[in-house]
Amino acid sequence: MLRRFILVSLLFTATAQAQITAPQNFSQAKTAGWKLYASNPVEFYCGCRYSGHTVDLKSCGYTPRKNPQRAARIEWEHIVPAWDIGHQLQCWQKGGRAQCERADAKYRLAEADLHNLVPAIGEVNGDRNNFGYSWLPQKPTQYGACPMVVDFKAHKAMPRPQVRGMVARTYFYMSKRYGLKLSRQDTQLYTAWNKQYPVQAWEKARNQRVACVMGHGNSFVGAVDLKACR
Repeated sequence: MLRRFILVSLLFTATAQAQITAPQNFSQAKTAGWKLYASNPVEFYCGCRYSGHTVDLKSCGYTPRKNPQRAARIEWEHIVPAWDIGHQLQCWQKGGRAQCERADAKYRLAEADLHNLVPAIGEVNGDRNNFGYSWLPQKPTQYGACPMVVDFKAHKAMPRPQVRGMVARTYFYMSKRYGLKLSRQDTQLYTAWNKQYPVQAWEKARNQRVACVMGHGNSFVGAVDLKACR
């Protein structure tokens, strides 16, 4: 399932790339996201396939935990949550996310960064909320065969092993590019995940593909060739 996500979905034609421009806000980012993943739509946390906005839950053995309606639809998930992006900014203190979207250009660009955006099952997106990622001892049984764990009491989530390295490198990228502060605990966790789950061919290909839209890559994943975008 992951191999389909990482290999087939990353094969984009130059024509398809050229039709997408770097988003300036979250609304534009979601529009670009639908196009980016259109060639092989597979969501991030569980590896389910989807068609349009509808998830094929059987494709990854997903069982809704509580909200079957939201589980059946795709939503766009920030690996680094919007709360993490915004709460360190003054605009968030004055009016939360809505105020930052209205008044802070830096926030809008960070919120729209496609390196940080992935398609996800709506129920998992909602359950994860703005929880930080962590190593959790629980077995992944909340969503059927989906290897995702959410600890609601601890306000933590643990993604499947196949994407933990990408999660770590995305946090490092967002921290460097937008000046986001990482806690000591998070830095230690993501350093460990970055080492334990090294960059794979699929992640390099995704980095190149997103770079062709954003105009830059994630240096923690590797170098990109912007000349190859055309």
